[in-house]
Amino acid sequence: MKKILIVFMLFSVTMACSSDSDGIVDEMNSGTIVMEAPTGDFVSDAHPTSGMVSVNNDKSILTLTNFKTDDGPKLLLYLSTDVDSKEFVNLGDLKGIEGDFNYEIPANTDLATYKYVVVWCVDFSVSFGHAELK
Repeated sequence: MKKILIVFMLFSVTMACSSDSDGIVDEMNSGTIVMEAPTGDFVSDAHPTSGMVSVNNDKSILTLTNFKTDDGPKLLLYLSTDVDSKEFVNLGDLKGIEGDFNYEIPANTDLATYKYVVVWCVDFSVSFGHAELK
């Protein structure tokens, strides 16, 4: 009787482990990796700047939310490799100094390389504020 009970217990444990691991293997083999779209918060540089930046899942649209900065003579929005904007992708004129705005990201832009969003003042060569995409 003890042998039957031991065999039954081993069988039960084996079945419980195999059913759990099957689910894990199925999830691992599904090939679907869901990565969150990058986001960041603006910090002030030469002028007070705040708000949030996010990128949609297909990495084609950059959105500024609750954005606010000072007005300037010529403000552009860059995707940059660093805060000093030594290497950048120009997303165009800043659409406004307060509110929510969308910008198209050029195809094949590597957001792992261009991970800073910078409000750049052309006339004074200075960053008003920036956000790091994470």
